[in-house]
Amino acid sequence: MTKWNRKVAVVGVGQTYHRTRRPDVNQLEMVGEAVRAAFEDAQLTPKDIDFNVVGNMELFEGIHEPDMWQVDGYGGYLRSGIRMTTGGTTGGMLCNSAVNMVASGLYDVVLAMGFEKQDEGDTTGGITNMADPLWGKWFQTGAVSGGSAGGGMGGGPGGRSVQDLELLAAKLRVQLADNAARNPYAHLRQKLTVEDVMNSPYLVPPLRRLHMCPQSCGACCVIFACEEKAKKITNKPVWVKDHVTVHRGSFGGGIPGAGSAAAESTMRYAARKLYQRNGITEPLKQIDLFEMYDPNVWWHIAWMADFLLLPPGENWNMVERGDTAIDGTFPINPSGGVVATNPIGATGMVRLAEAALQIRGDAGEHQVTKKEVKTAIASSFGGSLWTILQLLSKSPD
Repeated sequence: MTKWNRKVAVVGVGQTYHRTRRPDVNQLEMVGEAVRAAFEDAQLTPKDIDFNVVGNMELFEGIHEPDMWQVDGYGGYLRSGIRMTTGGTTGGMLCNSAVNMVASGLYDVVLAMGFEKQDEGDTTGGITNMADPLWGKWFQTGAVSGGSAGGGMGGGPGGRSVQDLELLAAKLRVQLADNAARNPYAHLRQKLTVEDVMNSPYLVPPLRRLHMCPQSCGACCVIFACEEKAKKITNKPVWVKDHVTVHRGSFGGGIPGAGSAAAESTMRYAARKLYQRNGITEPLKQIDLFEMYDPNVWWHIAWMADFLLLPPGENWNMVERGDTAIDGTFPINPSGGVVATNPIGATGMVRLAEAALQIRGDAGEHQVTKKEVKTAIASSFGGSLWTILQLLSKSPD
């Protein structure tokens, strides 16, 4: 594993209910909901926090340096802190930065908070104006870009037809909707049928509207502490064993393979690096659960192959067998995932928070019960094919 100066644990988790609109609160008030929930979970107060790491996609709301306004919302008045923005990976990067600050010995207890209040801005307007209108046109479509091809339409061994793959993608979307319906914090909690998904209009064939993530208003907060503090704060610390960050410039593709011109996806590269450092040779056996940043169902299926280092076609086989269901052999996104909830600045943080709750056994109605969750991974994704992968464990060793 990575050699850090100190072990780091999640000691508090809080999030808001996620909705399309939150006209009942402003940004400061919405942020405060998540932070107060995390403080209550950890039985801490702002005075116990040594450093604050906060962030969102300020481009989407159009408010410069929102952390200066929200300081009362996260308890950061006259306290050390930093604001970070890295696109869709913002939530994951906030967590990684908080972990690094604790692991380094600079601070003992660090609060990380991410949010997005998309009813106060224009996310699509922000995305479509962030790149050159000619050369970057494909990039301006956000999570739609390449999404239709992301699932690997060949299907691997077995010669599945496009129609078969569409049915499997619909089955997965129904599965994620069922998970989200159990999660009181999820945005889209409606029950779906395969027919609902298959009758949903195309965005870019075979990508349908119900395959895609929503735009959500919401916030998430995670509190991290060093080993000495963590054991005093909670009897259920969740240990952050390692994290990997990989990205590829503004418009690059994959990571060049060693000694080869072939490109490897940032997801597969991150997974290989994380597994090698932590002695993971059989991910499906050594990891109990995965909270994946899945902007759409087709990418979800494609990235299963990359993150789990699967042979061709096995990602589709796993969906077909129901392996990734909440009661399956390898649950993925028992929370409902990003296709159900997407407060962009917090989305990556929600993945780590939900994975931590599963390890603690505190996920409520969407808790995995068919096995004990001892180890989990969580991912984030954003522009420039930026990938973050984190490894969490019940054990500090």
